[in-house]
Amino acid sequence: MRRTTSHFCKQHGVPRTLLLSDKRTLNLRQQPHLLQRPIAFTCGLNAIVHICFRRRTKGWTDKLSTQPFHSQTSMGSQSSSGMSGGRGSSSGNPAEQPEALEQNQSESSGNNRRGQRTSDRQQGERQSTSEEDVDLAEVLAYLLRRGQVRLVHGSGATGLQLVQSYSDSDEDSDGAWDGRLGDRYNPPVDVKPDTNEVDRSEIRTQILLATASSVLRGRHSFTQMLTEREQGRCRGSSFSHGECSRIRTHFLPNYVSHKDTYQQKAFCGVYSDDGKMFLSACQDQNIRLYNTTRGRFSLRQAVKARDVGWSVLDVCFTPDAQHVLYSSWSDYIHLCSIDGDSENHTALDLNPEERRFCVFSLAASTDGKEILGGANDGCLYVFDLEQNKRTLKIDAHEDDVNAVAFADSSSQLLFSGSDDALCKVWDRRTLREDRPQPVGHLAGHRDGITFIHSKGDARYLISNSKDQSIKLWDVRKFSPKEGLAASRVAVTQQDWDYRWQQVPQRALKRHKLAGDTSVMTYRGHGVLHTLIRCRFSPEFSTGQRFIYSGCSTGKIIIYDVLTGAVVARLSGHDACVRDVSWHPYEDNIISSSWDGAVRMWEHRQTHPLEEERERD
Repeated sequence: MRRTTSHFCKQHGVPRTLLLSDKRTLNLRQQPHLLQRPIAFTCGLNAIVHICFRRRTKGWTDKLSTQPFHSQTSMGSQSSSGMSGGRGSSSGNPAEQPEALEQNQSESSGNNRRGQRTSDRQQGERQSTSEEDVDLAEVLAYLLRRGQVRLVHGSGATGLQLVQSYSDSDEDSDGAWDGRLGDRYNPPVDVKPDTNEVDRSEIRTQILLATASSVLRGRHSFTQMLTEREQGRCRGSSFSHGECSRIRTHFLPNYVSHKDTYQQKAFCGVYSDDGKMFLSACQDQNIRLYNTTRGRFSLRQAVKARDVGWSVLDVCFTPDAQHVLYSSWSDYIHLCSIDGDSENHTALDLNPEERRFCVFSLAASTDGKEILGGANDGCLYVFDLEQNKRTLKIDAHEDDVNAVAFADSSSQLLFSGSDDALCKVWDRRTLREDRPQPVGHLAGHRDGITFIHSKGDARYLISNSKDQSIKLWDVRKFSPKEGLAASRVAVTQQDWDYRWQQVPQRALKRHKLAGDTSVMTYRGHGVLHTLIRCRFSPEFSTGQRFIYSGCSTGKIIIYDVLTGAVVARLSGHDACVRDVSWHPYEDNIISSSWDGAVRMWEHRQTHPLEEERERD
């Protein structure tokens, strides 16, 4: 969703009119009826700006022209002298069409009744057209005032160019663009989460077995477990792996042991599968590789990313940890070798049809042969590294695909999440590119999906959303048609922008939508400013007992999967935490924040008095 502009688009049938901020582009595409006239708006610079559209062989392009004006009321009388496309001079207000009126008058003289009907119909169309122009004018004027876009002098016939702005002169918006409005927002928490579904689910049994927490022994404390071991009641001579995982749940990370700081925003970071390296991507176009063996956090290598638009938006390791993948505003996914002294960059061409293209989310298959990407054109892309070509393109969603994941190691099931608020499940064994059909939909969110993460068993996944919640899904329980309809209605009703506005109270609805088949909903974190990510905790060390997420308030929030309770809040960042990654085998978490800091958190035993002071 693009909030203000998207709300207009959904009302008037103009898809993806403006893409800005986190996605930093301007892509103006109009329906055919809008191509027949200019769209005028007040730019606040004593000029009327007319956006004219002309069609090229591939995609759409926008053209701007300006003329001085003396008052806002004279907007409709301005002439567009800089327009092209063979229309000649025309009125700045599409409601004024003298030639059409004269023709109607001449026809009405021959047949007054037919002419009157024609005149009334055209008047209604002109009124509707004028209303559409006013709405878009308000949208563009608002974005200019907020600093989302700005006008700069250009060359040639256009005179001016509409470009993205990286800062905002408005004090409130400065904080929003830096991700520092979180201290004004206290995310709502469910005091009594609804656990009816999760209590009857298979995931409950899985977690209890993985953490040796049977129904009878689930309430045993750590000291009771030590007593049982001393009395020889444990299997063998020590704790089982499940019991060790259960013990570790008492010692969650709570202290910053290492830290690195950048000059610009840290966007994403992830551990390698073996936990020996950590990969960080920053808006300064550098990808940094850290040595994290045995609790270390030392910079090993910095790679200058190529073909970057605004920022590197996602990174991931290949399974062998010898290469890294990264994406940005580009037609390419880049593959870079990190094994050895030299860097070898390879551009993997996805051959998209969009003029402005970006992959927001990346995933590598377990065998390392394929790369899955989700893009701003609503499509999923699969690139085969052995064949060195794109092997699959799925027209998957009605809006940007913000998140993708492989369901398990087989790489046959794919998950996707989009700004249309839907998660979809795709089976490649039955998938046809010319007629793509998902095997099922997961509907229940009221706003766009920012991230999804698979549990790795092809059964459960979690989704983070701009509706300020995380949902747990069982892919064997798809949503019915009424769920899709309810979610679609809820999305179209969202008229605020999560990137710079605070969450309105009307958006914080807690009751389930009709047809919501989610197993559990988690609330207590904020999703503002950017596409904040969430994940399952590692299986080896925690039995996947937790879900952890970044937060717009600069915290890391950790939930208990089975109870929905917030079990930990890690504070320390000055801006929103966009990404978090838990070491696959050790008890530490690394957070990446828009304050430019990357922090490693580990557990530190505190004195009971210190814990009491922190609670106070």
